[in-house]
Amino acid sequence: MIEDIISSAREKMGATLHVLEEDLQGMRSNRASTALVDRLRVDYYGMETELRQLANISTPDALTIMIRPYDKGATKAIEKAIQEANIGVNPSVDGEVIRLVMPPLTKERRQDLVKHLHKRLEDARIAIRNIRRHANDEIKEYEKEKMVSEDDAKRGQDKVQQMTDEHIKKIDEVGKAKEKDILEV
Repeated sequence: MIEDIISSAREKMGATLHVLEEDLQGMRSNRASTALVDRLRVDYYGMETELRQLANISTPDALTIMIRPYDKGATKAIEKAIQEANIGVNPSVDGEVIRLVMPPLTKERRQDLVKHLHKRLEDARIAIRNIRRHANDEIKEYEKEKMVSEDDAKRGQDKVQQMTDEHIKKIDEVGKAKEKDILEV
């Protein structure tokens, strides 16, 4: 019983970490990244479609994202979606290719991005702690109903705490790497 709770908590904590990592990939840093636009929603013939399903997205150099739509008719819709996404870059349409030239980050913008990063990291830590609290509540409920012994409950709570510490440490590591990437000139 307790192993099921621990397994479920481990899975949820792993998913939280995975979502954070994906979220941070889409966050602007010094280098152009396809993750900045690949999940952008484009109104393609009345259907909301992710940009990565409509175009080949690449980074030919460190400051440029190149988008080559599979269907030339989608170019205008992609351009409109990029402008509406407000990512701080205006698309440049060159025939059938859309280029996004990323301007260098100012010191103020870097600091804003770091603040935003810290907020996202704290949100992930809170999610991990909520998973811990939920798992501990379930263990306490089993103990209260005499389904597990006090010692087993204590061991289970210790395992959940250990998992929580590991995942928060991973969140901190991911955050430090991303912060370094943002502040790098």
